[in-house]
Amino acid sequence: MAGPGLLERTPSTKRPPVRSWLKVKVRALLNLRRLLALLLVFAATLFGGYLALVSFHDEDRLSVGEIRMSIDPGHKGALDVYVPLVDWGARFEAIRAPLRVKVDLQTIDRTVAQSLAEGKSLDVQQVRREARDALANYLRKLIALVVAAALVLGLLVAFAIRSRVPRLRWTSLLAIVTSLGIGVALVVLIPPRGEISDPQYYAHGPDIPRALEAVEAARRTSGVLDQELDAQLVGLARLVVAPGRRRSLADQPVITVASDLHNNTVGLGVLERLSNGGPVFFVGDLTDRGSQLETSLVRRSAHSGKPFVFVTGNHDSDYLARALAGEGAIVLTRTGRMREDGTTDKRLVHTIEGLRVAGYDDPYERRSAESFKDRYDSVPDPVEQDKFTGWLMPLIGKVDVVMVHEPALIAPALQILKDKPPQQPLVFLVGHTHKADLQKQPGVTVINGGSVGAGGTGNLSEPTALGIARFVFTLKPSFQPLAADLVSINPGTGSSSARRERLDPTG
Repeated sequence: MAGPGLLERTPSTKRPPVRSWLKVKVRALLNLRRLLALLLVFAATLFGGYLALVSFHDEDRLSVGEIRMSIDPGHKGALDVYVPLVDWGARFEAIRAPLRVKVDLQTIDRTVAQSLAEGKSLDVQQVRREARDALANYLRKLIALVVAAALVLGLLVAFAIRSRVPRLRWTSLLAIVTSLGIGVALVVLIPPRGEISDPQYYAHGPDIPRALEAVEAARRTSGVLDQELDAQLVGLARLVVAPGRRRSLADQPVITVASDLHNNTVGLGVLERLSNGGPVFFVGDLTDRGSQLETSLVRRSAHSGKPFVFVTGNHDSDYLARALAGEGAIVLTRTGRMREDGTTDKRLVHTIEGLRVAGYDDPYERRSAESFKDRYDSVPDPVEQDKFTGWLMPLIGKVDVVMVHEPALIAPALQILKDKPPQQPLVFLVGHTHKADLQKQPGVTVINGGSVGAGGTGNLSEPTALGIARFVFTLKPSFQPLAADLVSINPGTGSSSARRERLDPTG
């Protein structure tokens, strides 16, 4: 029999001590507690700074009136100058932080307004200095307050959760460093940098074109009171009073330029309101396929302007073009104006609203005989580009406006015109890209209003603004482009903006 000594030496399975396992668990919990405490202090510091940023505003009085300055975060960086009384303003994209510095003109000094009405001039340099000082003072106060609020809330949370894990000196140091970091970021990112130019006019409703007209139509006895927001007023704008310096746009002919509805009939209502019974030049893609059903949806577009001038896009069809011609629309093609039966009058240039207009139907438009199948090519090939250039060149000097859906189609022709500018102004109206754009070169202007259908009913996954353009011109003593307004409307909120570009040589 085995003795007791032998039994004691029998091998057995060893288990880790319970105490070691508990130490590992406690250490993990302590580390998690440290991390959560630090994150809480960090978040509280950021939140304190954010509260101060969005809540602080300041008022200051300039010689022209009283302004209110505030911050609106969560937007593309910009400086907004806004007049609540008339619900319009100007936006300068001169700030790198994702927020808008808002300057609202609350009141206008009655004495200044009266002196302007009597023909007296405004001391622009004084307004510049006052505005610069007001904005700089506001930003200094804002940054100091944000840093202080961030530090206070961060330290309060640090003291509220003070314990040995983590120690107070670490949480308080985190609050101090974070607050200072916020201050440095604000100093670097908020103040406007570089030249403040190219204002984008905006309003909170769909009536921005009327606001633009109001700016141009302001008058006084000695001539035109031309008001504009100028790039030289640091952080704000300058009010320029220069009577008679520019040609007034009041009472000048205007056409509405639109394209790319893509069956979104909501855009037709906007088009009808903005055209206000005036001429509409539609540069293709009323539909997605140009089928009979789609044509019935958009047929009313032929009556959205007087007249309604149309060229096809790659998403339109010969069936749609004939239907619009039957409704009284002026449907232009490379061989002339289309009749309801599909034939053309062979006249390449037609006089419309005093303008000499030609249109080029899209080479990839769909055909009813082919069941409206897709004939789209992403980029027109050189053969199609050469066809367009060969069609256009004999018309130079005989035409004022050329309508063509695809911008890439006209690229070689633009290069030729750049090397040899036309003697008389020439304007191209294009579409297709769904992005508003304005290009200028000597003697030539290219206007793209964007997508009046906000990308269309088949483009709901990509946020696209509803875009439209207004082209202002004069016929006296001869055709001369004066201005282009690129109007953008948010289809969700109805808020709108517009960028006005002067096209006349004195603009």
